Amino acid sequence: MAYRHPSPPQLLAPHIALWMLRLLTSPQGMHKFVRKGDFARDDLAYALGLNDWIDPEDRPFSPVAVRAALYQRLVQAQRECARSPLPALLQTNVQRLAALVGLDAVDARILAFAVCLHTDPLLDDAADLLESLTSTQVVQTVAMLLDLPDAPVRRALGSQGLLARSGLVVVDRSGSSRLKGKLELLSHTFADQLVSGDADPIHLLRGKIQPAAPGHLGLSDYGHIQTTLDIVRPWLRHAQGTGRRGVNLYVHGAPGTGKTELARALAHDMGCELFEVASEDEDGDPISGTNRLRAFRAAQSFLAQRKALLLFDEVEDVFSDSPLERRASAQSHKAWLNRMLEDNPLPTLWLSNAVQGVDAAFIRRFDMVFELPVPPRSQRERIVQAHCGDLLDAPRLARVAAAEHLAPAVVARASAVAQAILPEVGRTASAHAFEHLVSHTLQAQGHRALPRHDANRLPEVYDPAFLNADADLAEVAQGLAAARGTGGARLCLYGPPGTGKTAFGRWLAGQLDMPLQVERASDLLSMYVGQAEKNIARAFRQAEDDGALLLIDEVDSFLQDRRGAQRSWEVTQVNEMLTQMEGFAGIFIASTNLMDGLDPAALRRFDLKVKFDCLGRDAAWALLQRHCAQLGLPSPGPAEQARLTHLKQLTPGDFAAVVRQQRFRPLSAPDALVAALESECALKQEARNILGFV
Repeated sequence: MAYRHPSPPQLLAPHIALWMLRLLTSPQGMHKFVRKGDFARDDLAYALGLNDWIDPEDRPFSPVAVRAALYQRLVQAQRECARSPLPALLQTNVQRLAALVGLDAVDARILAFAVCLHTDPLLDDAADLLESLTSTQVVQTVAMLLDLPDAPVRRALGSQGLLARSGLVVVDRSGSSRLKGKLELLSHTFADQLVSGDADPIHLLRGKIQPAAPGHLGLSDYGHIQTTLDIVRPWLRHAQGTGRRGVNLYVHGAPGTGKTELARALAHDMGCELFEVASEDEDGDPISGTNRLRAFRAAQSFLAQRKALLLFDEVEDVFSDSPLERRASAQSHKAWLNRMLEDNPLPTLWLSNAVQGVDAAFIRRFDMVFELPVPPRSQRERIVQAHCGDLLDAPRLARVAAAEHLAPAVVARASAVAQAILPEVGRTASAHAFEHLVSHTLQAQGHRALPRHDANRLPEVYDPAFLNADADLAEVAQGLAAARGTGGARLCLYGPPGTGKTAFGRWLAGQLDMPLQVERASDLLSMYVGQAEKNIARAFRQAEDDGALLLIDEVDSFLQDRRGAQRSWEVTQVNEMLTQMEGFAGIFIASTNLMDGLDPAALRRFDLKVKFDCLGRDAAWALLQRHCAQLGLPSPGPAEQARLTHLKQLTPGDFAAVVRQQRFRPLSAPDALVAALESECALKQEARNILGFV
C-alpha cells in the first residue's frame, strides 16, 4: 500500500488559510492550481488538508471533487476567521502603528496582510500562482482577499495614502510583478519584526533611520556663522514649541567644514533627539536616492510625536542629476517631495557639499539656505586653543591655525587621540601626534599638509630700508595705519623676483598688527572651469572675515589684459578678481614680476603701484655687513665691497638663498658669502641669456 499522508496538523493560522483559499478559488488561481490529473503545488494541497488527492493510489484525482472540497474549506475558513482574529502580537503591533501614523481600518488590514505575505512562505507561494500582476490588478486582488470594495483599497494603496506616505506599504508601479514584489514594505526586516517582537518605531526604521552619534563640537565652535545661528536657533525653537510644519534648512559647504557636527550641536542645544537618514543599509550597501526619500517620509510619520530633529546628509545624491541616471530621485518624485517640504512635521536639516544643480523649485521651499565655510583664522585659533591649548605652544598653535582648510571636526578628532595618548607618551610627543594627525587628514582631503615652520616669518635682519623701491615704504606703512577704518587700500608691488615684494607685505602686516593671509596663484588656480573664480571669492571673503591683510602673489595670472584672451574663462577670472578688489574693504596687496600685460582696468583699481628693483650699491653693502654679523663671520672689507659693485642683479632674495645654504654648507669668511652671491647672480644671467636665445 502506498504511503498515506497523515491528517495535516493545524499549522496554518486561520487568516493564512483563508487568504490562501481565496487566492486558489479565484478563477485564475483555480485554473493554475487544479490541473487535469494533479495539483500544481502538492505542498499547498497538503497544507490545506487535500492530501487524499495527492497520491492517486489513495484516491483517483477528480478536478470536480477537488474544486468542491476547496469551496467547502473556504466556507469553513471564513467561519473560523470570524471567531479568531490575527495573532495577538501582530494585531498589537499593527494597532500600535495605526495609532502612531494615523491609519484607518482599511489601511491596518492591508498592512497586516502585506506583513503576512512577506513572512509566510505558503501564502507567498499561493499568490505566485497568479503570476505577474499590474498595479490595477494588485488593488483588485487585495480587495478580493480582504473582502473589501475596490474603491477604499485603491485609495489606501494610492501614492497619497498614508501607507505610501509613511513608507509602510508602497505599490511598485514600475511594471508587472508577483504580488509580494508589488507590495513593498518599509525595510527587509520590517515584516519579521512585526510578527516576532515589539514594534518599537526606532527598531522598525533600522537600516533606514538611525540615531545620530554624539557630537564633538558645540555651537561655540561655529562663531564664524554667528549671525546665521542667531536666526537658526530661535526659528527651530519656535518650530519645536508651536509644532510648526514644513521646517527645512539647507546647509551646504565643502567636505570637512563640520556640517554634521553643526546638526548635532543644534540638537544638543535644543535638548532634542537627532535622527539621521541612512545612506547605507545594515549590510553596508548604498541605499538608492529613491529609498532614502522613502525613509525620510517614513521617519516623518514615525517620529512626528517625538521631540527630535531629522538629518538628511549627502542630499546631492538625491537632488542633483546623476550621469548614470536619467533623472535625479527628487525630480522623479517632485510632486510629493514638494508637498513633504511644505508639510513635514519634523524639522529637517539637509546637508550637501554644494547647492549647485538643485532645482530652484526645491530651493525656494527651504526656510533657510546657508553656506558653512571653513572657519576664518581667528576662529580656527580659538578652536585649536580650546581643544589643544595645553599641548601646543604659541608658535605651533599659530602654525596649525594658519591651515585655511582646517575644519573643526578635524581638530576635535585629532585632539581626542592626542589627549588620550598623553599619559603614555608625554606632552611633547602628544603635540607632535596632534600635528601629524591633522596634517595627514588635510592631505587626505586634497589640501596641503601643515608647514614645518612659519612661512610668514621674516628674517632677523629684515629692514625695509634696504629695499630699492620707488616709494618711501615706511611712510606708506604710516599712511595705511592712519587711514585704517576709512576704507580699503589696494597696492600693486611689481618688479623682478627676489626684490622683497612679498617680504614687505609680511612686514607691513606686522606694522599694522593685522593677521596676514598669503595666497599664491597655485592655491587659487584650478583645472575645473569656474573653480578659480570661487577660490578668488573665498580668499577675499576669508580675509574680510579675519580682518587680515590679503597678499596675492603672482597676481598677473588673474589680471592679464582681457583684450588678448582666447578662452572665456580667462575673461571671467579677470572679471572676478576686479569685482572682488572693488568690493574689498580691507588692505589688499598684489605682487607680480610681470607688470606688462596687466589689464588696464586692474591698473586703475590700484591705489598705489610701487616698483621694487635690484639692490643699490649702498644697500647691498649694508646688507652684506649685517648678514656677516648675523652669521658670526668677520666684517667684510674693501675687497668684498668692490666685488659687490659688479653684481647689478643682486636682490634681498639672493641673500636669503645663501643664508639657507649656511645650514648644510657653512660659510667660513665674508669672501665665501660674496662668492655665493656671485653664483646666484650668474645663474640669473645665464637663464636670461638662454631665454633670449630661444
